[in-house]
Amino acid sequence: MDTTYILIFLSLVVVFSYIFDLIAKRTKIPSVLLLFGTGLGLQYILPYFGIESLNVLQVLPVVGTIGLVLIVLEGALELRFEKAKIKLIRKTFGSAFFILIITSLLITFLFRYVTHLPFQTCLVNAIPLGIISSAIAIPSVADLKKEKKEFIIYDSTFSDILGIMFFNFAIANETYGWNAYLNLTQDTLITLILAIIISVIFLFLMKRITHHIKFFLILALLILVYAVGKYYHLSSLIIVLFLGLFLNNAEIIPLQKFKKFFLYEKLRHDLDQFLLLTAESAFLIRTFFFLIFGYYMNINSLIDISVLMNGLIVVITIYAIRGLYLKFGSRTPLIPELFVSPRGLISILLFFSVPTEMRLNESADSLLLFVILATSLVMTYGLVSTRKEKEDSGKTEFDALRGRRRGSSKIRI
Repeated sequence: MDTTYILIFLSLVVVFSYIFDLIAKRTKIPSVLLLFGTGLGLQYILPYFGIESLNVLQVLPVVGTIGLVLIVLEGALELRFEKAKIKLIRKTFGSAFFILIITSLLITFLFRYVTHLPFQTCLVNAIPLGIISSAIAIPSVADLKKEKKEFIIYDSTFSDILGIMFFNFAIANETYGWNAYLNLTQDTLITLILAIIISVIFLFLMKRITHHIKFFLILALLILVYAVGKYYHLSSLIIVLFLGLFLNNAEIIPLQKFKKFFLYEKLRHDLDQFLLLTAESAFLIRTFFFLIFGYYMNINSLIDISVLMNGLIVVITIYAIRGLYLKFGSRTPLIPELFVSPRGLISILLFFSVPTEMRLNESADSLLLFVILATSLVMTYGLVSTRKEKEDSGKTEFDALRGRRRGSSKIRI
């Protein structure tokens, strides 16, 4: 293809993605669904320009991994740590942990019943479907109240991190004895220690680097750290989350020596710039990831009755477990928290990371697609319903206020 056409195409993709974001804010339809639909449309549009097929599957995991790092970092850079939030952190961690474990196990038993494959194989394929996608959840709740937004940011981020740890644990161990759990504990402690060391180093670099190119260097180093940690089967996403929280809350660390050597006058300004760069980079990466995923998937595969039945059971399981735990476990309001449980980027990345010998069958791709679309539509319904309730309550309050004013004016007359 001519270079000019490629530049026009890439530019239009970004423009349309921006328009989709504006549409999403007004309609609450996730922009990733619109991007996915655009990718599907490209399957039929590109052949008219003489492009029969593009080999995009190999770049999908790379683009998705970078997007995941940026999205988690963006969410963490927006969170301020306060003593009042300790309860929220405990609640969201418990919610993410128990919902992930219970949902994944129930889906595992469903796969065992349908396929009669080994428990480990079914568990490895079930875990990606049990994880909330922070890539979809976090951008979708930008307009919610602060406490609800923070709940979903923590909940979805913890779900991503715990899901990756659970997935790696399931692949690495055919049996789940004490040695397996000791190794998991050891790897988690090592990751936390590394997260502390790396966060301090990165803060030092932010203070010392005077070159006008600073934040892209830090992002490149962060992705390097993530990749090296992943190579050694560590839960590198913990490092990303910890770094964002550490940088945004470094000012409240009470150690005077720490403040003297690491804090500086322009830190808050630099963090604002870093957050802006991270958010815009995440927007760009997310755009191309879901566009490529839409181009890759075969929408016609959803016609299969077994895919529809099994997918429906999986979706019902997801929301049944989440609803029961939020109501009776964490005592959390169900609206809209129940509905904001989409599957997306992290599910796709882990699904493509399943070893070939552990794949379920050819219809597994279609099942993943069905669950992603269904959970995104349910989330859309929940967010739209929440907006309507706000508008209705606002009208009610306005009418009541107007009625009081009219009554008072009559009295004065």
